[in-house]
Amino acid sequence: MSVKYFDTKQLAAFSAVVSIGSMTGAAKALGRSQPVITRLIQELESDVGFPLLHRHGPRITPTSQGIAFYEQVELILSGLRTITEKAETIASGAAEPITIASVPALATGLLPAALAALPKALFPDHIHVQSISSENVVQAVIARTADIGLTSAPMDNPGVEVHWQAEAACHAVVSIDHPLAAKDSVKPADLQGAQLIMAANPYRLRMQIDQVLAENGVVPSGIIDSNATYASLALARQGLGIALVEPVTSHGLPLTGLKAVPLSFHIPFRWSLITALGRPLTPTVEALIQQLQASIN
Repeated sequence: MSVKYFDTKQLAAFSAVVSIGSMTGAAKALGRSQPVITRLIQELESDVGFPLLHRHGPRITPTSQGIAFYEQVELILSGLRTITEKAETIASGAAEPITIASVPALATGLLPAALAALPKALFPDHIHVQSISSENVVQAVIARTADIGLTSAPMDNPGVEVHWQAEAACHAVVSIDHPLAAKDSVKPADLQGAQLIMAANPYRLRMQIDQVLAENGVVPSGIIDSNATYASLALARQGLGIALVEPVTSHGLPLTGLKAVPLSFHIPFRWSLITALGRPLTPTVEALIQQLQASIN
């Protein structure tokens, strides 16, 4: 069975077109002509076997298949950039940069303080922080394009080493003028018939929320799905509903115009710190792992 490898020039052209939104803009960013970019995209579409872009004159948008493919392309290109940078670092003898792949909640609420606590002697000149989905965090760690991964549970993959796991109780977040803002805790009855704002991924935190709500007989009047807690907080600030969210993002961001209220029932948010199985850890990576663990104790 033959293995097909995509041309990195094609992938770079596709990434630039999706990011910028036009062939002309991508050509300018990559220092190529517009016909060359058009040809590279056409060749890539032929290689993958499905259309990547909708073309509406000068306006270009990715197809649904193109959007899914773009996520993988960004992982690959990020890995290639990391490899290039590390090769240059090895040649120069400088301290190695580190790449951290993290779900948005942990990148916002946990990582900044841990990085700030690193000893100056171990602080690298270049740090890459990738705020991506849990699934892509695991992929980046396994592919060794990320030195450390911070991912939400559940997570079960034989290609990673789990250094530690943590758990925190979710809470409700509402606008400061919401009736629940005056309460000491939110009970299941407070959520009955209310508009709820919840995590979108059905296999992670949302699975925990749905299970607990069902056990307590809570039937909301409506649901707004969000794939990032900071988006849920912004929606709650506008009075669009009660956000049931993990507490880590709230720890890292000011809750201006919002009130976090504990739940009278337990919805756990679980996460893990992972590295690639068998990969030696640099002193900087080891120190960061320790600081991240210390920050939750």
